[in-house]
Amino acid sequence: MRIDLHAHSTESDGTDTPAELVAAALDAGLDAVAITDHDTTAGWAEAAAAVAACTGPRRLRVVPGAELSCSCPDGNGRTITVHLLAYLFDPTSPALVAEQSRLRAERRGRLREMAERMAAEGFPVDPEGLMAGLPPDSPGGRPHLARQLVQAGLVASVDEAFARYLGSSGRYYLPRTDTPVRRAIEMIADAGGVTALAHPFARARGPVINAAVVAELAGQGLTGIEVDHPDHDEPTRQELRGLAAELNLVPTGSSDYHGTNKTIRIGQETTAPESLQRLIDKSSGSEVFTAG
Repeated sequence: MRIDLHAHSTESDGTDTPAELVAAALDAGLDAVAITDHDTTAGWAEAAAAVAACTGPRRLRVVPGAELSCSCPDGNGRTITVHLLAYLFDPTSPALVAEQSRLRAERRGRLREMAERMAAEGFPVDPEGLMAGLPPDSPGGRPHLARQLVQAGLVASVDEAFARYLGSSGRYYLPRTDTPVRRAIEMIADAGGVTALAHPFARARGPVINAAVVAELAGQGLTGIEVDHPDHDEPTRQELRGLAAELNLVPTGSSDYHGTNKTIRIGQETTAPESLQRLIDKSSGSEVFTAG
């Protein structure tokens, strides 16, 4: 079985609609895919409808989830951002709804301000058009602004836009207030869901937490850890696989697919079937979406 537990749609910063994401997963020969948009569950209904309408010989399961941006001590005296994948939780949980609403509002306000700053300095950016083009429940994000820069011919790719203007060291970058990771783990657990650290040792992206912090989070209720990811080299994967075994964390594998925003293919990295089953067995908040 081929299972990819980390993919994004147009409801956050991907370029496939949720239905197109389902179609892409089928075309790639996947047996299961997770929809894990940033700080929103807005794509769940469309993904569920798309997979329920599948009538061909192949069957696909869609795991409902989200990717949460969290603040976390790195184990070396600093606080950094980590990403937490949450699966199979109750999307109507009041605490979770309130926190996701706060995050979406902050992300949208941040995106608008970044666009307005660039426009004020003469960049070919349309802040009003940018915001109007976002799905109503989407948090929006820097990739949306990056695509305007690509369309204007100012940069050749989303990656170049981040490197030159929108990354954490870029002139137009603005910080955000993330959810403390321990609170996020607790909220998802209270909503019947399970959690896994996304690309935790992707050191090329910037600062990462150390193994001692992972152990602390495991003690706080963390369920799993993303081992096989495009930003993890083989030694890092071996390190994480050993850590997962030591801490009884569920090891997962995922592409972190974003459509044409990245060159990563859906299903490029995969999760073992027994790992998905462990996540399902530990959850009670929502069901996997399947064909009707």
